[in-house]
Amino acid sequence: MRAALHQAGATALAELLKFEAPTAEQRQLPCPCGHPAQYQELRSKPVLTMVGPVRVSRPYYLCAHCGAGQFPVDAELDIENTEFSPGVRRMQAMVGQEAPFDHGREQMKVLAGLEVTTKSVERTAEAIGADIAQREQAEIQQALQLELPVVAGEPIPVLYVQMDGTGVPVVKKETGGRQGKTQGQPAHTREVKLGCVFTQTTWDQEGYPIRDPDSTTYTGAIESAEEFGRRIYAEAWVRGFSRALQKVVIGDGAEWIWNLVALHFSDAIQIVDVYHARQHLWEVARQLYPNDERKQKAWMKIHQKRLLDRGKIEKLVGALRSMESANPEVAEKIRHEADYFERNAERMRYPKFRRQHLFVGSGVIEAGCKTVVASRLKRSGMFWTVRGANAILALRCCHLNGEFEDYWEARRVA
Repeated sequence: MRAALHQAGATALAELLKFEAPTAEQRQLPCPCGHPAQYQELRSKPVLTMVGPVRVSRPYYLCAHCGAGQFPVDAELDIENTEFSPGVRRMQAMVGQEAPFDHGREQMKVLAGLEVTTKSVERTAEAIGADIAQREQAEIQQALQLELPVVAGEPIPVLYVQMDGTGVPVVKKETGGRQGKTQGQPAHTREVKLGCVFTQTTWDQEGYPIRDPDSTTYTGAIESAEEFGRRIYAEAWVRGFSRALQKVVIGDGAEWIWNLVALHFSDAIQIVDVYHARQHLWEVARQLYPNDERKQKAWMKIHQKRLLDRGKIEKLVGALRSMESANPEVAEKIRHEADYFERNAERMRYPKFRRQHLFVGSGVIEAGCKTVVASRLKRSGMFWTVRGANAILALRCCHLNGEFEDYWEARRVA
């Protein structure tokens, strides 16, 4: 039944797509070179549509001066330089951002009865993702030029910005000259910088904050910290950063994060993820008692429960600096961690933040690294170009943010 209905639909659509030759007064069009292009003939091409393959017959114009040809109907139907209808390309984009491209090809065959190649799914998904990324860059440039419009609306009680980084496997040419994690070894990944924005209105009976449902949006790319700073700033602004009553940034201890916060979100409350801070203490415990888990836990009970979790960072730093070790590497590690806690002391006043019913963990962005990035770009055997990874990231963020239909409508109107 489906095949028969598709065939009937394709037959009817093919009739609608048989355009007539232009009238005498319409047989000349302006060419970009400045000279007129003359009508030559009706030409047809195959197009795969939602109901199957059809042929489009449309007028062809040629400029005698520069030799450039044009098909005005192709631009009108959004089928320039492609043999896929907008609807089919939309499907390819959706399946391409969700799963490996070959899996997307299978989905289109099973669910829609459409035969496409794996390569066409890849090319279409990346092309649409690249177009989304280009539109994002236009908004980011507006932010850079301080021309972002003020987003009107009700005041937002609490708006959060979170940032993190995660590696994505890339092809060899994308890592030239980059140092890997192992000394003397080349890099095999490039870092995706991912940010998210969400809001909070209330908290539960125990005072723990509750994230507003469906309020999280993501943005990210493989790019420099400077470029990403402009990106996350633009996203926060669009989400209503200017009308938030409380602004909160949560991140780990990465220096690049707090440099961006100082530049773009200096008036926000800054919080170091409490779980990340605890990991730093565990690193010290493992250095001090490498083979004694019981002593590690006992040490952590004193320094985490009594000092870190209570926001007594100065006492914690003092305790770390007073420790001595005959092992130079252990002593250096302790000194390094003491510097870390001292540097982030004001970002670790966890009792103060909890009294304000604020989140103190970066679980939302960590989950985003898995949902947005890892589940699609870090599967077994995958290696990306930076361009391809960024295109799929833009497409995936657009979809997860619930903005894909708006993007597609904007394409149609344009």
